[in-house]
Amino acid sequence: MDLLNAIRSFIKVVEAGSIAAGARNLGISPAAVSQNLARLEQHLQVRLLSRTTRSMALTPAGSLYFERVRHVARDLALAELAVTTPDSEPQGRLCIASTSAFGRHVLAPLIPAFSARYPRLSIELVTTDRRVNHAQEGVDVSVRIAPQLEDHLLARHIARVPFICCASPGYLQRAGLPSTPESLREHRCLVFRYPVDGRFLRWGFIRDGLRFEAEFGTVLISDDIDALTQMALNDGGITRLAEFIVRPHLDSGALVPLFEQREAGRAYAQTEPMDVYVCLADRFAMTPKVRAFMDYLQECLGADWQVSA
Repeated sequence: MDLLNAIRSFIKVVEAGSIAAGARNLGISPAAVSQNLARLEQHLQVRLLSRTTRSMALTPAGSLYFERVRHVARDLALAELAVTTPDSEPQGRLCIASTSAFGRHVLAPLIPAFSARYPRLSIELVTTDRRVNHAQEGVDVSVRIAPQLEDHLLARHIARVPFICCASPGYLQRAGLPSTPESLREHRCLVFRYPVDGRFLRWGFIRDGLRFEAEFGTVLISDDIDALTQMALNDGGITRLAEFIVRPHLDSGALVPLFEQREAGRAYAQTEPMDVYVCLADRFAMTPKVRAFMDYLQECLGADWQVSA
């Protein structure tokens, strides 16, 4: 019996939550994974998993065994890489998950050059605002904003994205120009709702070093940033967009930036930026291909993304 492959199958099945998902992550058939599990249980003379047609759960012995072997396969793989290919280029499958807007507008244009730099990589970009499970979905690295961070993930700050409140000339001609963030309660606001928990993305501002949130008047709501952009372009109301989304529309005059002038009798209120993080499942996920992607992303974003809060 190939004990290491049997252990690897066991680890992937537990992490992914099912034999089918574990098999997908390993790139082999569910039948082969089931055979590996059966051989491992026979070798150990103990039942590791309690399996039915609808569910699967670790037995007490399986839980103990998993805690002892969960890092074995990754330790061996990293050790092999360290001594056999220390200077080799990244290779294999690299799955990157990202928030929809950042994935579409920032990562997608950067990935072709990254792929050309590392032609032995097979890259998959998943753009979604739902909660992504690294283990179950085979994700190597995810790009998240602060509200999407999870305690069990390792997060590294990668960028601080400026945000701009804006509206179309047509809307402002009809509804008037808001003079301060406080006056947004008198306007129709186009607001993003998080698909994961249904919360609104609040509009934060900084004035005299203090943070405050704007109150909305009437709202139009969407769980898609690009949909909100289209609403704003078609005189739907005032919205708050990342600069990487709104800049072309500001340059063309299709949208007008708001709150860029000093308010009468009070200090300027700056639109709060948003922090962006790259996240890993654990320290073992920092493989050469992931490190290459993180270095490339930092290189491409550069100093322009490190704005003061």
